[in-house]
Amino acid sequence: MLAPAIRVEFSLSLGQVGIVLGAEWIGLILALLPWGFAVDRFGERWTLTAGMLGGAGCLTGAAFAPGFVALVLLIALAGGAGASVQSGSGRAIMNWFGKDERGLALGIRQTAVPVGGVVGALVLPAVVAAGGLRAAFLTLAGLSLVGAVLGGAVLRERVREHIVEAVPWTLRDRSLWLVSWGSGLYLVAQVAVLGFLVLYLHDERGVSVARAAFALAGINVLGAAFRIGGGRWSDVIGSRLRPLRLIGLALALAMGVSAAATAAPLGLAVAAFLLAGGLSMAWNGLSFTAAAEVAGDARSGAAIGFQQTVLSVIGAAVPPGFAALVETTSWRTAFAVAAAVPLVGWWTLSLVTERPPR
Repeated sequence: MLAPAIRVEFSLSLGQVGIVLGAEWIGLILALLPWGFAVDRFGERWTLTAGMLGGAGCLTGAAFAPGFVALVLLIALAGGAGASVQSGSGRAIMNWFGKDERGLALGIRQTAVPVGGVVGALVLPAVVAAGGLRAAFLTLAGLSLVGAVLGGAVLRERVREHIVEAVPWTLRDRSLWLVSWGSGLYLVAQVAVLGFLVLYLHDERGVSVARAAFALAGINVLGAAFRIGGGRWSDVIGSRLRPLRLIGLALALAMGVSAAATAAPLGLAVAAFLLAGGLSMAWNGLSFTAAAEVAGDARSGAAIGFQQTVLSVIGAAVPPGFAALVETTSWRTAFAVAAAVPLVGWWTLSLVTERPPR
């Protein structure tokens, strides 16, 4: 939601905006696996709290960034600090819910992302209009601070199991690699829609940022519903991978329709992107759960950290790559490429032999 304001404030090209959008993912790449090991060793409560406090501090710094380089660095640091949330909250749920409930529970947990997206889409344009980009970053810092306080106050832990050989196990488990990279390729479509839909509607179709925000909010609402529904579906059928693969096929189809609709009447284009965007968010909870169950409870923090690291590698590469593709070709071509990549992920997931949850 801040991409247009950042572009104007710092006089950036579309490619530089892509670098800003990818900076958070760079921080995540470096921090997710260490945070996962820290959660397994020291528990969820204080690692999550410390990370969110650090994120609040970095976002406050971003509000006063003097230039492009400083902004990129501070956003990367904020991403690295906030990475504690992934393993911390994920391991907490793995400890508190049984295998027949985890899909729904982690699906609900994963709605944190679209809920945050809805809040951002509805609040940040008004904040930027009233107080500028600095006020928007300070608002995000305040929300992170509130999350840290709540996490420290209410999160309770169960007795942790002894951890042995977490690093070697994580790095050599074939199923974890396939689940992480296969589902991670779906992220290409998600980043393309969530990161660039507002810019597409604003730059290409002449839609105001405020109006484009409603489309983004709608995507996040739909994504939240899909995450909860997909999690419950996986609990009922006793499989995470079958729903993951079917979502990949549906996502590829919906993104293909969206690419074809980039020059269609505005209402049709928005409707297509609403469905594609919702589906692009539907898989995260299932991937999260599958990775944690491959590991077992004792190593779930490390496994989630690894899975999220893979997602961050992909997430860091997509924004600048997608922006460059738009600049050298067209919006339609870029979205068409984003539609094709999930098919590779669908095929990769077919190589995984699903094991009973541990």
